[in-house]
Amino acid sequence: MEHIVFLTGRLAQPQLERVLANIQPAPFTWEVREIGLQVAALMTADLIRRRVEPPVQAQRIIVPGRCRGDMDALSAHYGMPVQRGPEELKDLPRFFDRAAQPIDLSEREVAIFAEIVDAPQLSVEAIVERAQAYQRDGADVIDLGCLPETPFHHLEDSVHALKAAGFSVSVDSMDTQELLRGGRAGADYLLSLTQETLWIADEVAATPVLVPQRGGDEASLFAAIEAMSARGRAFLADSILDPIPFGFTASIVRYQRLRGRFPEAPILMGVGNLTELTEADTSGINALLFGIAAELQAAAVLTTQVSPHARRAVREADWARRIMHAAARQRMLPKGLSDALLTVHARHPFPDTSDEIAATAALVRDPNFRVQVSASGLHVYNRDGLRLGQGAFELWPQLGLEGDAAHAFYMGVELANAEIAWRLGKRYVQDQPLDWGCAVERPIENLSAWCAPGTTMTKQR
Repeated sequence: MEHIVFLTGRLAQPQLERVLANIQPAPFTWEVREIGLQVAALMTADLIRRRVEPPVQAQRIIVPGRCRGDMDALSAHYGMPVQRGPEELKDLPRFFDRAAQPIDLSEREVAIFAEIVDAPQLSVEAIVERAQAYQRDGADVIDLGCLPETPFHHLEDSVHALKAAGFSVSVDSMDTQELLRGGRAGADYLLSLTQETLWIADEVAATPVLVPQRGGDEASLFAAIEAMSARGRAFLADSILDPIPFGFTASIVRYQRLRGRFPEAPILMGVGNLTELTEADTSGINALLFGIAAELQAAAVLTTQVSPHARRAVREADWARRIMHAAARQRMLPKGLSDALLTVHARHPFPDTSDEIAATAALVRDPNFRVQVSASGLHVYNRDGLRLGQGAFELWPQLGLEGDAAHAFYMGVELANAEIAWRLGKRYVQDQPLDWGCAVERPIENLSAWCAPGTTMTKQR
């Protein structure tokens, strides 16, 4: 059985030992070493090298999740893997579950068509810039949305520019002439052709997206599919997803009937009628719709991000397709795979109880403020005692920082973050920004790089 040595600080040692003792049955034996510092988060690779003499009798060393320094160099020094654990001790059981059953989220089957809905009103340069942003967020195809009764004089130039930049391009229009122009300019897809406009597919090489002649007209869609199949031409089929409460449920059933009638047909589902026209957080809507797409084995999804509340729709779609693909492939529930779509709440928001925080606070002998959050509220403690409140304004008078502007500003920011986390049910970690999942772009922190001490240890004067 593997033996693991866990390195930690004095304050975290009792809790780490309790967490490890509760992992039953543990797939490893373990030893906890406190290496002579109070706060585990201040551990660095250089400090470990100085204070932990080789050889270490183990098969692996796990250090705190925010330990800075080169783990590969430490691994070479000790002759065994040295690995960062989770940032929170309470996440160790989940950490080992994930390590035992790694799930690859790089794979996906659904292609994302990201529509530039106002393309005729943008310059070619602006269209390419928008396409680049969508591609960074995960889009596979850039859809040029044409507008009714709005000339798109630079349609051909836009297609040429996007193709020259390496993009796959679709043209989305109700005007047959615009579809022809887009196809002749080199567009890869045309949205959308009906049974009556299939002749366009004979004029250009672009792959058509087939839709019903009118809303809910499944017979015309089926006829168009059969006609394109008889010609040996590639296509995508879209039953049209209707908004709530104007036939949403019935439209889902139509997609299911489409799949039943044509088991091998590549399906495209447009999700904008839900994400744009429902005032709710789009991360959850995308999770549900991409779950449906995974069950339907859809080939593509068309998304938009026009409304301000849908400003992260493409990025959410990218995460949703990966998560739902992994869940479908592994025949497992879409839980525990990624927190990217948990933008407002956290799955385990409060890892520590009030009693556990109080036990840690009783060990503190310095004036530095620590902030933690439990289900009971905000806990602030140092050597002078533990304060509990449910908001920054409630706790502020108890801190005695009226004469220390810099520290007062820092504590104000931290308490505000802690209060937001407590009210929403999010994970709070002092000195770290709140995690908003894929809703907020968060740069990847390089823990191998040196970093100056943070503001956690700012002392009260």
